[in-house]
Amino acid sequence: MLVSLLKKTGLKLSLNDPRWGNQKDDGKKAQEGKKPGEGPPDLDQLWRDFNQRLNAFFGQKNRPDNGGNGGNGAGGPRPDMKGAGITAGVVGVIAVLIWLASGAFIVQEGQSGVVLTFGQYTRTAPAGLNWRWPYPFQTDETVNVSQVRTVEVGYRQSLRTKQADESLMLTDDENIIDIQFAVQYTLNDPVQWLFSLRDQEDTLRQVAETAIREVVGRSKMDFVLYEGREKVAFDTQKLMQQILDDYKAGVLINNVTMQAVQPPEQVQAAFDDAVKAGQDRERQKNEGQAYANDVIPKARGAAFRLMEEAEAYSSMVTENAAGNASRFKQVLVEYQKAPAVTRDRMYLETMQQVFTSASKVMVDAKSGSNLLYLPLDKLIAQTAAADASAAAARAATPATTTALPQDAMPTVEVNTRRSSRERESR
Repeated sequence: MLVSLLKKTGLKLSLNDPRWGNQKDDGKKAQEGKKPGEGPPDLDQLWRDFNQRLNAFFGQKNRPDNGGNGGNGAGGPRPDMKGAGITAGVVGVIAVLIWLASGAFIVQEGQSGVVLTFGQYTRTAPAGLNWRWPYPFQTDETVNVSQVRTVEVGYRQSLRTKQADESLMLTDDENIIDIQFAVQYTLNDPVQWLFSLRDQEDTLRQVAETAIREVVGRSKMDFVLYEGREKVAFDTQKLMQQILDDYKAGVLINNVTMQAVQPPEQVQAAFDDAVKAGQDRERQKNEGQAYANDVIPKARGAAFRLMEEAEAYSSMVTENAAGNASRFKQVLVEYQKAPAVTRDRMYLETMQQVFTSASKVMVDAKSGSNLLYLPLDKLIAQTAAADASAAAARAATPATTTALPQDAMPTVEVNTRRSSRERESR
């Protein structure tokens, strides 16, 4: 159809034709003195020819001189009105189809298309091929809802490019701290993202700065620098999400990452000295605590041991005194029954106790002789050391006592009685 239209108008599209756009008899004057192939045709002549054919197509007379008074065009051919109407209709249909086809648009996976009718939200287009009414009735906006976006606060692209007006903030203990962090977010509502905020990224940066200034303003400097980084980031993310929900921004905060948390550069050296002093203080406190943990339990153990020994001694003395008192009462009862026998027995037991811990030497006082006998205890000890068994020692003891005088027999008898009483008590 386009080819037939070009043939009817007589236009030629070959740029190599020296008579481009002319018929065989037209433009001879423009090509005079030129051989075929020497150069392009005269532009003025081409324009006149085009106007002539255009006027002939729309029913005007053929005017080669573009509206002059020449009489050559008075008898030009009239155009075919039926063919012109068909051609105009076809051109209009093609233009309408092209206009309607301009309303097709493609939404990629992970994106969302927002269709607007005269600038007002109409619907949300899913991923794939979609169609809307062409401009100026409807327009479309494509929003990537799966992309993880990042906004930087306190720096731009690198930590070295600091933004002091964003990073410096005041803590609860009136100290200045330098914080640089990044916020990662995604979009959960493309309509709110497009229509609720004017400058989305700048708004997010201001919201992040506001949130972290509030969190840091409620915290101590040491808490923010050391053990409280994760809590500060978590509280900032929570507060940012609350503010953006109030703004209906259509944003979901995924993470808040602390890039750098430090004191200002102007006081960095003094702050390092203070940190070292604090570390030395903690080290000395730990050493003192370790020494106290070593000494105090030992002292407490020794005190507890002395107290237990004192309690044991007190119990022993008390029990001994009670036992002695009970024994005295029993002896008193026996003494009242037989005073003489009890007196002799008490005398013998007392002498036995005295002679047990004393060295003994036997002297013959009745005969008046100066003959001294060896101590019996030493003789018994020597005999016990020489004998290999207890039976030989007990056999050797009577042999020694047989050689003693008659006056020494009571002492041996006392020892024998004491031994028998001890065996009975056992």
